[in-house]
Amino acid sequence: MRFGICILPEEPWRHTRPRWQRAEEMGFDHAWTYDHLVWGGLPDSQWFSCIPTLTAAAGVTSRIGLGAFVISPNFRHPASLAREVQTVADISDGRLLVGLGAGGAPDDTILGQPDVTVRERVDRLQEFTLLLDRMLTDDHVSDHGEYYSVRDMRLVGGSVRDRIPLILAGNGPRSVRFAARHGDGWVTTGAGADNLDDWFGGVARHCRIFEETVADRSDGKAVDRYLSVDSSPRNSLESVGLFDEIVGRAGELGFTDVIVHWPRDTDPYRARLEVLELIAQRGLA
Repeated sequence: MRFGICILPEEPWRHTRPRWQRAEEMGFDHAWTYDHLVWGGLPDSQWFSCIPTLTAAAGVTSRIGLGAFVISPNFRHPASLAREVQTVADISDGRLLVGLGAGGAPDDTILGQPDVTVRERVDRLQEFTLLLDRMLTDDHVSDHGEYYSVRDMRLVGGSVRDRIPLILAGNGPRSVRFAARHGDGWVTTGAGADNLDDWFGGVARHCRIFEETVADRSDGKAVDRYLSVDSSPRNSLESVGLFDEIVGRAGELGFTDVIVHWPRDTDPYRARLEVLELIAQRGLA
C-alpha cells in the first residue's frame, strides 16, 4: 500500500509550504491538491490555483509524488493543459501525477458555459482525456471533436507520456470502465452512504466492475487503484485505530494507494493533527 495526503489550496503559500515539506518528511508517497476555480465544499474560502501550487511544491520537495486531485474540463482545454503538465513534469523531475475527472458545480458555470447533463459531462471528459493523451505522445496533433479542437499542436523532442501518469476518476460504472481501459490509475471517492459498511459496499461493487474490465485491457498493463478514504462517512484520521481499519479494508479490495486529507480545524476534513503525527511516527506502512 502507498499513502497519499491532500492539502487544500485554501491558504497562502507561506502557510502551506511547510505542509508539503512535512508530508515528504512523514514518508507519504504522494501529496495532492484540488483543482478548482471555486470549490463547492468551501465556496467562501480564499482559494489558490492547482498547477502553480504543484510547481511551487516541486521546488521545496525532492522525492514525493505531486498530484492534481482532480483536473476537470470545466475550465480547461487539453492543449493548454498538455503544455502545463509537460512543464511541471519537467520541473518536478517526473513526479507529477495527473488526476482527471468530470468536474461539477460551481466550476461548470463560472465561465458562462451552457449547462451539460451528467452524460455529456462524461462524454466531454473522455474526449478531453484521449486528446490530452495524444498531445503528450505525438507531435503535430490535429483533431476536431464534439467538444475540443486542436490544430497542429507541437510536442518537439518526443513523447513525454511515459512520465506523466493519467489517473482517471470514476464513481459510476461508465467512468470506472473508462479508467480501467485507458488510465494508468483509477481514483474513486465512492458513493454517498450513511455508514462505513455501506460505503465500502458501494466501493466493492465498483471494484468488481473495474476488475472485469481491466482484465480485458489490450496492453495488459497493471492499473493502480487510488481510494480517497475521507470521502467515506467517517474521517480516517479520527483515530489511529480507524485509520488502520479503513486502510486494511481498502487493501482487501485491491487498492494500491489511499489518500487522506491534511487535518483542518473545521469541516470538511476536521481532524486532529496529532493523529496524523502518530501515524507517521509509527510508520505509514
